[in-house]
Amino acid sequence: MNLFSDIRHVVVETLDAMVAEGALPNGLDYGPVSVEPPRDPAHGDMATNAAMVLSKAAGEAPRAIAEKLAERLSQESRIASTEVAGPGFLNLRLVPGVWADVVTEALDAGRSFGHSGFGAGLKVNVEFISANPTGPLHVGHVRGAVFGDALASLLTFSGYNVTREYYINDGGAQVDTLARSVYLRYLEAHGREVAFEEGTYPGNYLVPVGEALRERVGDRYVDQPEEVWLDEVRTFATDAMMEMIREDLSALGVRMDVFFSEKSLYGTGKIEAALKLLESRGLIYEGTLDPPKGKALDDWEPREQTLFRSTSHGDDVDRPVRKSDGSWTYFAPDIAYHHDKIERGFEELIDIFGADHAGYVKRMRAAVSALSDGAVPLDVKLTQLVRLFQNGEPYRMSKRAGNFVTLREVVDEVGPDVTRFHMLTRKNDAPLDFDFAHVTEQSKDNPVFYVQYAHARVRSLWRKAEAAGIMSTDVPLLEDEAEFAVAKKIAEWPRLVEIAARTHEPHRIAFYLYDLASDFHALWNRGNDRPELRFIHEDDEARSSGKMALARAVAVVISAGLDILGVTPAEEMR
Repeated sequence: MNLFSDIRHVVVETLDAMVAEGALPNGLDYGPVSVEPPRDPAHGDMATNAAMVLSKAAGEAPRAIAEKLAERLSQESRIASTEVAGPGFLNLRLVPGVWADVVTEALDAGRSFGHSGFGAGLKVNVEFISANPTGPLHVGHVRGAVFGDALASLLTFSGYNVTREYYINDGGAQVDTLARSVYLRYLEAHGREVAFEEGTYPGNYLVPVGEALRERVGDRYVDQPEEVWLDEVRTFATDAMMEMIREDLSALGVRMDVFFSEKSLYGTGKIEAALKLLESRGLIYEGTLDPPKGKALDDWEPREQTLFRSTSHGDDVDRPVRKSDGSWTYFAPDIAYHHDKIERGFEELIDIFGADHAGYVKRMRAAVSALSDGAVPLDVKLTQLVRLFQNGEPYRMSKRAGNFVTLREVVDEVGPDVTRFHMLTRKNDAPLDFDFAHVTEQSKDNPVFYVQYAHARVRSLWRKAEAAGIMSTDVPLLEDEAEFAVAKKIAEWPRLVEIAARTHEPHRIAFYLYDLASDFHALWNRGNDRPELRFIHEDDEARSSGKMALARAVAVVISAGLDILGVTPAEEMR
């Protein structure tokens, strides 16, 4: 049940009736017509912009349309009153019984309340994290991991067929560097003195990998030239790093459906096939590019390269796919990878990149547009930096990683639930501060605590009700404005889910849950002064059952929302 969609349907039906009566002209586009909560709750329960957006096409003043629409909508059984505001907005107030029906619907549906067919089974690939397999995931990866996982859950909740995917960047020179670094730790495990040259990976996380390599091959590679051991050590090291990454993701509560190896694109004809497709569409040519902006001409030498005509699909400049020496650019396997996604039947692609990849967005969109002939959309979401603090002071660097704080350190310090919720308290493209002291404090200023506390309060009420022998009911008793405020917030849940899914913004779920918790806590506190608003009345079972229905509906929605975010609802707070 999406009450806002239902009332919008009533508005559209009323507009159709006005057209049939001759009060409005034929051919009006109802697409921009919306029904949503007003900015100021004092103005009503809902507001529609119908008169404003139809005015020009109808050739009539917005207020005139709004007044005629208001008169007809007042006949609807669920609408108590209508009021034209400003230049032509129409505010609606609903009859009290509507809000009780919403609570009953939430209780009947349980955690599926807010589910919809919005996604219509569309096959969506959500690629996120995709870090180089050269070390443990760091705090920047935490944000991308949580955002991607929550977005995938949100889309699944909204009816999409979602695949979570990790792209293993194991095809470039960085994995050779990893292998050389592991080899040094292997020699160290044999008692040798080693020195890490600039560009290698000196972090202590490779010590157990070097020891494991010694256990596997003994002294077979000691004092051997690189060509003897590089291939095997590269594979061994990459597998070890990916196992570490999988364990870290598991600790964060993230599961991937697919781990796709970049290396699998090389020597298999997949890169050539993708570029051949683009060539058949006249998008591959031999040419030279203009010098990069801001680069001195004496530092730049024009060279003929194989180029992708990405400007034909919205990019600023054409992009090289093969260098003048015949080797592939980094972009070529990325094109092939996205071609593979399209070939696997995905109807929509979502890539989640760190903010440092902002310059890559247009070329990837151009590539997907060209590969799919415009049929498959690609949405690229960028996650901004996370700044770590402890009581307001910058958090120390990791000794184990060498120069950064690892994902595992964050999770081990505050737990996966706190980590995940807090990572979604800002929009993905806004910087986020993560203070270890603040995210664990028990106060209203800590969103994760405030939401968890609301759920724990309901569960505590339920345990008391069961102990008192109070029977359950799905018929709520709503009497006070604070109770109606909670019910109205619950009614917004299906609408909010659809908006968050459409915009690919799971942070909206966290924001909504905080608002719902705030309304619930306000009602709870109101009951301290007015006993009739308390949820349990041991001398009046019927009243207790009716009051508890609203509290249980709050828990239903909070539980569903936290599940989308990958956070476990609290049963009690200590």
